[in-house]
Amino acid sequence: MHLKECRANTRIVHDMKILALIITCLLTLTLFNEAAEETASLKLVNAARSQIGKTLRYDGSYQTLDYPNGDVPLELGVCTDVVIRALRNGLSLDLQKLVHEDMKTNFSRYPKNWSLKRPDKNIDHRRVPNLKTYFKRKGYSIPVSKNPSDYNPGDLVTCIVPPNLPHIMIVSEKSNASGEPYVIHNIGAGTQEEDRLFEFKITGHYRLPAK
Repeated sequence: MHLKECRANTRIVHDMKILALIITCLLTLTLFNEAAEETASLKLVNAARSQIGKTLRYDGSYQTLDYPNGDVPLELGVCTDVVIRALRNGLSLDLQKLVHEDMKTNFSRYPKNWSLKRPDKNIDHRRVPNLKTYFKRKGYSIPVSKNPSDYNPGDLVTCIVPPNLPHIMIVSEKSNASGEPYVIHNIGAGTQEEDRLFEFKITGHYRLPAK
């Protein structure tokens, strides 16, 4: 074998080793990101599940809250309170503060369903239309579908409960025999984990990025 051929073969082997190393690094990074996302998702689900047996009533009455990290008494609340508590306790995200700060600078972009002229830190984050707006503005929206496999643990799903009640749920990692995920929510009898993902018309699907 000539010297030039030896050098060429050596370069090929070296380049292949570099390529293999790059591929290994990319695969490792991908697996790391997927593991981080799964961990964050399960933290959110478990924080929601921890409310079962503690939040026993559905009560959406207006209450003056501390700020930030304000909450109504744990034994009561509405569907949004399940999400608020889960994000706060599972991922250290305070929707009260996040929504309020965004509404202070972007109030015109939020729904006017309640004839308010300014943000209200006591109630804004407890309203489903406001959460939908906030999640969409942050780029968390993903397509709505009827395919169970499109819904991951920790996803947030909004729907309309007849006749016209906005509702929000957290997708569980548990599923029924058909592979349809359960949801954790408060639809009237306190926080529950139930097989009701596709029971009502879905109006939004949101997935928060892994922290």
